[in-house]
Amino acid sequence: MPAPSQRTLFVARATRAHSLRRALWWLLLAAGGLVWLGVPLDAQAVRIKEIAAVQGVRSNQLTGYGLVVGLDGTGDQTTQMPYTAQSMQNYLQQLGLNLPAGAAMQLKNVAAVLVTAQLPAFAQPGQTIDATVSSIGNAKSLRGGTLITAPLKGADGQIYALAQGNLLVGGAGASAGGSKVQINHLSAGRIPGGAQVERSVPTPFALGETIDLGLQSSDFQTARRVSDAINLQMGEGTASAIDGRVVRLRAPQNPDARVRFLAQVEDLEITTTAPAAKVIINSRTGSIVMNQAVTLGACAVAHGNLSVSISSTPVVSQPNPLSGGQTVQAEKADISIAKDKGELINVEAAPKLADVVRVLNALGATPQDLLAILQAIKAAGALNAELEVI
Repeated sequence: MPAPSQRTLFVARATRAHSLRRALWWLLLAAGGLVWLGVPLDAQAVRIKEIAAVQGVRSNQLTGYGLVVGLDGTGDQTTQMPYTAQSMQNYLQQLGLNLPAGAAMQLKNVAAVLVTAQLPAFAQPGQTIDATVSSIGNAKSLRGGTLITAPLKGADGQIYALAQGNLLVGGAGASAGGSKVQINHLSAGRIPGGAQVERSVPTPFALGETIDLGLQSSDFQTARRVSDAINLQMGEGTASAIDGRVVRLRAPQNPDARVRFLAQVEDLEITTTAPAAKVIINSRTGSIVMNQAVTLGACAVAHGNLSVSISSTPVVSQPNPLSGGQTVQAEKADISIAKDKGELINVEAAPKLADVVRVLNALGATPQDLLAILQAIKAAGALNAELEVI
């Protein structure tokens, strides 16, 4: 039976060749897919909830005025802060206690404060939120004090919460005989869960047929990728990019289905590339922060320091004996100007952030000098980044 065995061997070889060709074909498809996607090496996967938020679903600022009582003699001095005594008198009148006209109140254990809080989205009456209490008078310390009921109002003037409770002050201090020792801040404190919500804020979350996602930063590439990822998972036409910051979604009308829909959307992952090249300069502190997209072109830099030194020396002018003159004390000022030699340094092109840092360190300039150097390099067109001064 030689013929069947040879035919079987031929079929087996053909099958292995076909399998090899299929494996190579799928490998080429996979490689082609990676090339088509164009995913850079520095891309990273993030969830949509980390780069976008539902517009209209946000917290609201609340503020109010109140009194802190129970201080150990560290409250406001009522002679200098008359509104503290007036506020306490008004509070006692609300409780049915009327003071004699012209009665002077010496309140060393009371301090006038401002109370602030953030009302989170979807907060309902009865829930508690944290409150921050800050002194607005000359109270030495709020440690050990108790905030009496203070209404917290929103921007529309309506009361949305009531704050009350014992303060937590993360500091300590003592003074005696003109000496004073203080650790941390004593004129501000916090009341965890010290404010109770009395009114909810309506949100447009359940209204309309669409929901808008607002990106944290305006970027057309990110908006397109968010829209494509949602359409791929939820169906074509579900999401559309309105501009570089807003992505509009077609959401279900049923509240439960809408919540499930947004939960799935927020957990979707997209690949983000490096952000736009930007250098942040803090002119007050001299801090310089730059992201990984900053590159530097070839240029030459020369920077010299100019320093002015003024020294003052006391001089006593003594008159001659029997001259009738008076001894006069004066000052002798010496002014000198020193100008360091500025050497012209060749700065090579830096295509990576590590190279940019190395080149800037090689200049040997202080952070304050780097502010002027970076601005000059940007003006010369050698710094490929946006300068932002804060």
